[in-house]
Amino acid sequence: MSGWQHDELAAAWPALRASCSTLIRQAAWKRSCEEAAGLGGSPDSRAVRQFFEAHFTPWQLTNADGTTTGLVTGYYEPLIRGSRTRSQRSAWPIHGVPQDMLTIELGDVYPELKGMRLRGRLVGNKVLPYWNRQQLGERQVPAPVLLWADDPIELFFLQVQGSGRVQLPDGSLVRIGYADQNGHPYQSIGRWLVSQGELTLDKASMEGIKRWAQDNPQRLNELLNANPSYVFFRETPSASGGPVGGLGVPLSEGRSIAVDPRSVPLGAPVFLATTYPLSDQPLERLVMAQDTGGAIKGVVRADFFWGFGAEAGREAGKMRQQGRMWVLLPTGMKPAGGR
Repeated sequence: MSGWQHDELAAAWPALRASCSTLIRQAAWKRSCEEAAGLGGSPDSRAVRQFFEAHFTPWQLTNADGTTTGLVTGYYEPLIRGSRTRSQRSAWPIHGVPQDMLTIELGDVYPELKGMRLRGRLVGNKVLPYWNRQQLGERQVPAPVLLWADDPIELFFLQVQGSGRVQLPDGSLVRIGYADQNGHPYQSIGRWLVSQGELTLDKASMEGIKRWAQDNPQRLNELLNANPSYVFFRETPSASGGPVGGLGVPLSEGRSIAVDPRSVPLGAPVFLATTYPLSDQPLERLVMAQDTGGAIKGVVRADFFWGFGAEAGREAGKMRQQGRMWVLLPTGMKPAGGR
């Protein structure tokens, strides 16, 4: 694994311990996590390296077509402004989960589809697809409004990230996290702008999209509705650390990634070999697969968590690199998509 000997592995230790708080309940991970607990909370990188080399086997992830490289994007925890009450300034609702949205677990009927689900609504005796983004904006949604956002484009990107913080008029912060989604596939509004001839691909970053939205306010709804996916939130405790990811533990800045759990076990250590945004500078480090995402599909596919705030957002918005991935599994355990 290129870069393994140069990574400051001790920086990944808190993220591993967070993963183990969940993984230790699984038989395949129990011994490794107990060994990790025995090293305490702050071993040096040499001890961490010895631990992994003694108890884990690296498996390089390989795509279905035999290739070993894939897309690595970035995400972060944004901060937007809003209010608990609607006003002329705070006019865009941040919804909780709708009361009329059905969730159908396909694995309950077809075991081979375990982990896949459909969202719908009941009309008479038929289940129809749930409303898309445009339809939700055109009707009264039977869902609680948690907060009201000041800016619709900032709210959109908070939905894309899946979690964030909302600063209220008194300066206090409210943390919100992903609760559910309307069942429609995510479509990139950056790619939509490129297809419309509005932006070139190199300008279709998060900042480029925001600038286009500011310059074209009359087309804002058209832009946002190009993505039919809509995320619903829940209010979460305002604890220290990162937002809670799909594994159910707080994410670690620069040491957590989102993956497709059909290919990478949630919680598993992954050695990621990619580059920094818009550069050839190596970004090679041990991370933990602690989250999922609607756009994260495939074997060699990762979303790198940059942390909280504007600077993290700038890095995440630029990141669209190629990379390779090795999943580290306890000795004797084999991956779904490795070699």
